[in-house]
Amino acid sequence: MSHGGADTDLVVVGAGPVGLAAAIHARAAGLDVLVVDRRTGTLDKACGEGLLPGALRAVQALGADPPGHPLSGISYRAPGRHADHQFAAGTGRGVRRTALHETLSKRAADVGAPLLYGRIKALRQDATGVEVEVAPGGRADGTGGGRAPVTVRAGWVLGCDGLHSTVRRLAGLDVASGQPGGQPARNRYGLRRHFQVPPWTDLVEVHWAPHAEAYVTPVAADAVGVALLGSRAVYEAGFDALLRSQFPELSARLASATAAGTLLGAGPLRRRSRRRSAGRVRLVGDASGYVDALTGEGVRVGLAQADAAVRHLGDADAYESAWRTVTRDYRALTTGLLAWASSPARGAIVPAASRAPWLYGAVVERLAR
Repeated sequence: MSHGGADTDLVVVGAGPVGLAAAIHARAAGLDVLVVDRRTGTLDKACGEGLLPGALRAVQALGADPPGHPLSGISYRAPGRHADHQFAAGTGRGVRRTALHETLSKRAADVGAPLLYGRIKALRQDATGVEVEVAPGGRADGTGGGRAPVTVRAGWVLGCDGLHSTVRRLAGLDVASGQPGGQPARNRYGLRRHFQVPPWTDLVEVHWAPHAEAYVTPVAADAVGVALLGSRAVYEAGFDALLRSQFPELSARLASATAAGTLLGAGPLRRRSRRRSAGRVRLVGDASGYVDALTGEGVRVGLAQADAAVRHLGDADAYESAWRTVTRDYRALTTGLLAWASSPARGAIVPAASRAPWLYGAVVERLAR
């Protein structure tokens, strides 16, 4: 359906779950779409890998149904205390990020959303479209192999390229550290590793320690993922040292398990953007702004943004309003919990949840919807 001299209606930058979801929505809306990513093969990411019930429903609504392990609820845990809540909103699923990517990639290909490997070098806008300069890739590291850049003209560009978004920078939408709304001095980082061990629960366990959190997510009948979140100093201590020092009970449980796959890291987690739109460019998912992984809502919120971006492609104000609506609870809950977790009252989080199960359950249901 591309027109007006454009090669395609829409270029989606980033082939993660949010970018692929945007491409699938765009094809459903009758748009020609090209997905661009510098990475080849199956993509992985340091994340908790738990799809809460609402996120699982959103993925399935795209025509994808990735394999994984059922999730029945969330457990906040500290030595001697815990608070458990079973989802009333349905069952979630622990899904390896690689499995999620493979399933969504196949779905995007099936609906006619081709993928171009390459790095975005420049964006040039005018009244009717955007020229996207791409340095062709093709190797696992995304480098161009000496081939000359190609220029693709599109009606619109969606930047779905994550925390360190190139599109955000090229569109002039970055908020640098030290500017109003920029990153705080105390950034947080994440590490994730898988262990070959049968899950001991169908709950996502969030273990709270004095200086870090551990998210344990069943992702298969014989595997769990463990994601650790903390400050830069905690992150630099390394996964094994952090697990032993901050989470001795969890470390003991995993002592006989075999570590599987590659240790991945991510951060700094907190990101800001000036706006979500600049001319014919829209930011979607983590690229549009990110608070923290504390509440585990990243996929659900990102998929909702992808849907909104395509529905309001020609109306920046409508997309901004929809973006604020779909991210409101995430931003409020995560900011509040992060402030609590960063205060001297951090140690009261799990005791408070266990003493007020009705309140804890209401928060979990809000996240799970």
